[in-house]
Amino acid sequence: VPEKSLALPPPNRTFLSDDHTPVEFSLSFQPGAAPALRVLLEPGCGADSLAHNGRVGLETVRAMAKRWNFTTGPLDAVRDLFLPRSPQGPLALWCALELRPGGVPKVKVYLNPAASGPERTVETVREALYRLGHRQAFATLPAADGYPFVALDLGDWEEPQVKVYLRHDDLTAGRAGRLSRMDPSPHPAAIEDFFLTAAGAATRVARLDGRPGLTCHSFTDTGTARPSGFTLHIPVRDYARHDGEALARGVSVLSRYGVGSPVLGRALAAVTGRRPEDGVGLIAYLALAHQQDRAPRVTAYLSSEAYAVRPPAVREVRDPVAVR
Repeated sequence: VPEKSLALPPPNRTFLSDDHTPVEFSLSFQPGAAPALRVLLEPGCGADSLAHNGRVGLETVRAMAKRWNFTTGPLDAVRDLFLPRSPQGPLALWCALELRPGGVPKVKVYLNPAASGPERTVETVREALYRLGHRQAFATLPAADGYPFVALDLGDWEEPQVKVYLRHDDLTAGRAGRLSRMDPSPHPAAIEDFFLTAAGAATRVARLDGRPGLTCHSFTDTGTARPSGFTLHIPVRDYARHDGEALARGVSVLSRYGVGSPVLGRALAAVTGRRPEDGVGLIAYLALAHQQDRAPRVTAYLSSEAYAVRPPAVREVRDPVAVR
């Protein structure tokens, strides 16, 4: 693979990160366990078209499947929906690897529901769930302003999941607390508390009026229409003055869920030599995940900042604003 200087512009304007670095890291925390490290990447970054990007991504996933002996069956079942000949939208295929010491990584692929056109997004998500055995699942999802991703677990997962990501414009803490469709669902107050802490909201009627919040609804059991998991993602980078604030919020959330480890601060230092106060965006999202029969999980998504550092907000921050 030819080397490319980071002094040059990024290969293309990838949707994966704000500075167009085609790599993002995440650390997932649960009490009593070592953090899980994942790396999200765009294998086809630099391709001359979105269709070519998707083909490179597909070839990469198949090469991993051959090397690590797992099936691409779920991806093959929906390939025509997400990788058409002339795809549209901001991405074709992303791939996430959950790294395990001394073991084969777990693999996840992210696909674009608007690949066949934004007007067919809902139809695409519904059909994908149907083909993958979750025939009534779409009807259980809450109202949304968009469907940015569908994700599929491939490889050695204990319970492989199909995940549908929903976009929620002007999301409030109260609305966020009512978006889960799990049975039983997490208590709305716990979701609201996470929202307010991660977003730095000063009042319980705060809303995200900039970059929207996301929810993820995970399906594992084809015998029931309801999801088995629910995650709320807060784009903390748009609601903090600098990464020092974002880090403090992350540490606060981790403490509330019984994780007092300094790993998050050490992870930032491993990614960059700058002070957290000297930029904003290193911590892109904070997320709280609930899964049936498991303790809640907190995840921090870390940008690589290979090409640019977004300066801290000096005068104004897009703080959540009060709904009148």
